[in-house]
Amino acid sequence: MGLLDDAKDAAQATGKKVGEWADDTKERVSDKADEYKADADVKRAEGEKNKAEAERDATKTKNEYKENLRSN
Repeated sequence: MGLLDDAKDAAQATGKKVGEWADDTKERVSDKADEYKADADVKRAEGEKNKAEAERDATKTKNEYKENLRSN
């Protein structure tokens, strides 16, 4: 009976360890996915900022050109 109990305890401990490993792996993958999503959000925001700055500069240039035409 002692050998069977030892085997049962070892199997339970192994099962518990495998379960913990699976949970840790799932959590790591989720963390990495969150990290990639955050990076993508930053890049998108930077792109939107660059677009807005370009539109601002184009409007300023257009307005300066129109003002120059009015002055002459």
